[in-house]
Amino acid sequence: MISRFQVTSKESCQFINITRQVLETVRATGISDGVCTVFVPHTTAGVTINENADPSVVRDMLMELEKIVPFSDGYAHREGNSAAHIKASLMGSSVQLIVETGRLSLGTWQGIYFCEFDGPRSRSVHVHVLGAAGS
Repeated sequence: MISRFQVTSKESCQFINITRQVLETVRATGISDGVCTVFVPHTTAGVTINENADPSVVRDMLMELEKIVPFSDGYAHREGNSAAHIKASLMGSSVQLIVETGRLSLGTWQGIYFCEFDGPRSRSVHVHVLGAAGS
């Protein structure tokens, strides 16, 4: 089953926790055991799994990404958003998770983050769940 939901960013670069939306999508499928793929169909946004307990981790990640790939650095791309494309490629456009007994098999401190690098915008997140339904 493939589902989609929208994410709206409020800043040019922002990590948005989408764990709850993905979990709700998995629950709605009725699949007990299987695999969940989260895909972001955008070239200036990505998705990652990382710490969900301390918000300073997200702040630190954004800060370091800006150091590695600054917004302005003599890029040739006419739209002026090359840094967003590079950061999106570094994060990746999909993550895959195990579904076990109807739940996402995330570690204690892990969350799923939509990574905006060219906002603010409204974006789409696709969730595909495959597996066996519970009894």
